[in-house]
Amino acid sequence: MLTLDKVYHASYVLKEVIRQTDIIHAPKICPEANVYLKTENLQITGSFKVRGAYYKISQLSEEEKAKGVIACSAGNHAQGVALAATKNGIKSLICLPDGAPISKVEATKGYGADVCLVPGVYDDAYKKARELEAEKGYTFVHPFDDEDVIAGQGTIGLEILQQMRDVDVVVVPVGGGGLISGVAFALKSLNPNIRVYGVQASGAPSMVQSLEMDEIVCLDKVSTVADGIKVKEPGEHTFEYVKKYVDGVVTVTDDEVSTAILTLIEQQKLIAEGAGAVSVAAVMFGKIPDIKGKNVVCLVSGGNIDVTILSRVIKRGQLKMGCTDVLAIQLEDKPGQLKGVSAILADLGGNVVSIHHERASEDSDITDTILRIGLETRNHEHIRQIRQALTDAGFHILNK
Repeated sequence: MLTLDKVYHASYVLKEVIRQTDIIHAPKICPEANVYLKTENLQITGSFKVRGAYYKISQLSEEEKAKGVIACSAGNHAQGVALAATKNGIKSLICLPDGAPISKVEATKGYGADVCLVPGVYDDAYKKARELEAEKGYTFVHPFDDEDVIAGQGTIGLEILQQMRDVDVVVVPVGGGGLISGVAFALKSLNPNIRVYGVQASGAPSMVQSLEMDEIVCLDKVSTVADGIKVKEPGEHTFEYVKKYVDGVVTVTDDEVSTAILTLIEQQKLIAEGAGAVSVAAVMFGKIPDIKGKNVVCLVSGGNIDVTILSRVIKRGQLKMGCTDVLAIQLEDKPGQLKGVSAILADLGGNVVSIHHERASEDSDITDTILRIGLETRNHEHIRQIRQALTDAGFHILNK
């Protein structure tokens, strides 16, 4: 049974293990609201998950500890369990989906755990961990559907209230639902007037669909850049807590998540993984209702993003924000055409990063050529100005 006393006890146990992460002001995220970030991406292990994992392991019996622990994870819970087990002198085995970022796999090993890579997604890793639990007698540490784990995550709610008494709205990432269950329970127990919203990726909306159907739904497939919340099915406990304590769960697209990650880098100098940035994306793109003039805390739940994924995300975010554009311009094949295009781009401050001149193309007349130019731009309005100026000068842009 989850109680406020249990959440306070978790806070006491964790006091010497975790860091109380800062809440920082982020005024440009959404000018209409007073937005703040709860920076769990700066937590030890780079994620909030260590809170629930450590508290759960601290409450095991000596017999359970002696068996060693097993867990399944997309990566962050893995690191939390590995650190907690090692600090308590317990052996740990973690089942991870084989598509988990290499950085998370290596970090898990670095914290002292043995790793078992399982083909598929989180739910496949969960099935394998349960099989090994039965076969080898390990003690299973669930990543979200466990009340000790939920209580550990709920300590974030206590911290938010300690750090910011006048908070109106808290926005929380949702995968299996352990984080939002603990945070919403703690916040609503102490101040029922605080609104709590969850955010899922549109490619993995298991909690959203479960709430719509009023029963737990298992998705056939999930696909999102936010690997930390790529979960096919919410937990039994978490589904009930979300129904009772959460004001709504919304979704964001991968493009919106990429934009949020890039915004956090540029404006706040913070690295967030996809799952950690969904809360910011939801506020940026107007998914959370009635926040004008409100004090809004976005929980940035983790920062363990693979560097190769980060580079792709930045490019996607730049496209979404209008920071890059590619022009395909049909030109007459005669001297001076490129000079005319270049002059317009220079006058309007477009920075050319790539250029390709095609003299033979099946899509053009035999006397024409196609000029493809990659540009760095300020925003979508800047792109519109450049394209309009080229059109006004008589150049024909093929890609609208």
